Amino acid sequence: MGGFFAVASKEDCVFDLFFGTDYHSHLGTRRAGLAVYGKKGFDRAIHNIENSPFRTKFESDVHKMEGSLGIGCISDYEPQPLIVRSHHGTFAITTVGKINNTDTLVDSVFGNGNSHFLEMSGGEINATELVAALINQKDNMVEGIKYAQEVIEGSMSILILTPKGIYAARDRMGRTPVAIGRKEGSYCASFESFAYLNLGYEPVRELGPGEIVVINPEAVVTVCNPGKKMKICTFLWVYYGYPSSSYEGISVEKMRYNCGSLLARRDDAKPDIVAGVPDSGTAHAIGYANESGIPFSRPFIKYTPTWPRSFMPTIQSKRNLIAKMKLIPVHDLIKDKSLLLIDDSIVRGTQLRETTEFLYKSGAREVHIRPACPPLVYGCKFLNFSRSTSEMDLITRRVIADKEGDNVSDEVLKEYCNPDSDRYDSMLEEIRKQLSFTSLRYHRLDDLIESVGIDKDNLCTYCWNGEE
Repeated sequence: MGGFFAVASKEDCVFDLFFGTDYHSHLGTRRAGLAVYGKKGFDRAIHNIENSPFRTKFESDVHKMEGSLGIGCISDYEPQPLIVRSHHGTFAITTVGKINNTDTLVDSVFGNGNSHFLEMSGGEINATELVAALINQKDNMVEGIKYAQEVIEGSMSILILTPKGIYAARDRMGRTPVAIGRKEGSYCASFESFAYLNLGYEPVRELGPGEIVVINPEAVVTVCNPGKKMKICTFLWVYYGYPSSSYEGISVEKMRYNCGSLLARRDDAKPDIVAGVPDSGTAHAIGYANESGIPFSRPFIKYTPTWPRSFMPTIQSKRNLIAKMKLIPVHDLIKDKSLLLIDDSIVRGTQLRETTEFLYKSGAREVHIRPACPPLVYGCKFLNFSRSTSEMDLITRRVIADKEGDNVSDEVLKEYCNPDSDRYDSMLEEIRKQLSFTSLRYHRLDDLIESVGIDKDNLCTYCWNGEE
């Protein structure tokens, strides 16, 4: 996924930039970078953070860097921020988003006279460099940002550091957030709204969809007004968002309590305890336990000091191994117990199957599974939630293919998304059997939307129902 942070200050901004960016480390473990502008001009550092945390990699850079304006990022894939020299002058740029029409855009840029792009080690073009090239097609920065967001199929939120200030632009459909904070002599822009609180900033507001602002130490000035239509990613609340964050004024932690509560209202299971797959399933489980009156417990503990996030390694076998090794059982809370386990979602199903086997081996009598969102049927078109290249990586699509063949119509897929259909029930039963659950019941989409508490027309639910 990735996240970013920006600071415009009357004083040196590096301390705030360092810690504000670090507070986005839960959004990616591939690359990270900082760029600042000061008396000596632009300075930048980029490091691979796959094997070491952000703070460790950037501690020495922080002591060397100086400047009153800065941007930083945790990147899920490409190295950034990039420093670019163009007819707009020299600027640094970082992005959060996904580009689905890269080849078409590259051809258009070549057609307008751009000479080359630098390929990354995997042979792909750096998406942030492509965004910079698109911006440079126009006569001024604002028109360039608007143009880039209009022609990109997917999503794109952008930070641009210039000698005079920082441009912050939220994706034109608002699929990802940008929050503004303020303290005396300084403003910041952040993906996660909590990232600036411990640095002394107070919340100002969130940018609207497609809104572009220029940030300096004295003010935040809107240079492109927000659009009226928004499709913020609902999965941010379900999984990716940090518990202390909020989007569109809706607390992540509170939303997850709501999720669990609505799951419980529709359930008839009678387990001994309710537990969450740590960490993202924990709040959902607390909500379920509070609503149902069934005790909340922690039958396994996640060991995190040295293990990276398990979804990040590119090799599936390593992902599974890491996920398994992080969970330490508490046998006294498992043996002879009927457990109801809430996870944020089921993607491939591999990790949850291993977790279930692990509980049975530890003496569990029953394992009831309650995902905190509906079945994932469509691969995300708008954000890099994973590097998966095929929807057949989803356990739902594999089950559907087994039942319907390889060429499944959209009408049939819609039936599998409908919790009141026979096809939906048959899919759940097959998933239950394959993963060895005692019972399986997903969160319904209508209940999920109620859990968030904002108009469904403002939420992106594509991964669950295929509706854009």
